Amino acid sequence: MKTLLAALALIALAGGTAEASGLATGEQISAAISGNTVQGSMVAAGAYTEFYGADGVIKGKDYSGKWRVNGDAMCFQYGADPEACWQVRLDGMQVTWVKEGKDDGTGTIVPGNPNNF
Repeated sequence: MKTLLAALALIALAGGTAEASGLATGEQISAAISGNTVQGSMVAAGAYTEFYGADGVIKGKDYSGKWRVNGDAMCFQYGADPEACWQVRLDGMQVTWVKEGKDDGTGTIVPGNPNNF
């Protein structure tokens, strides 16, 4: 009986890994980000403010790019750079970008496109 309970506990833990870590699903990412602006800071690149159009276009102050949800990750492509994807942790209007299991940046969701990008 103890072996069965231990096996069931392991199965439950394995199935709940993404939820337990607080990572958003693709549907949750789209619902929170699409049509809104995120302003924050990335570990490597520093401060950013970007509007994510429902059509998949990213608009920043002096640049543009493309975004999409691929599975349970948000992917970005700027110019000729290769596409890069991050998992996302959402907490209300707060976003944490997660790369390879580590927090790689943060941001705050601002409704709409207040900067008129």
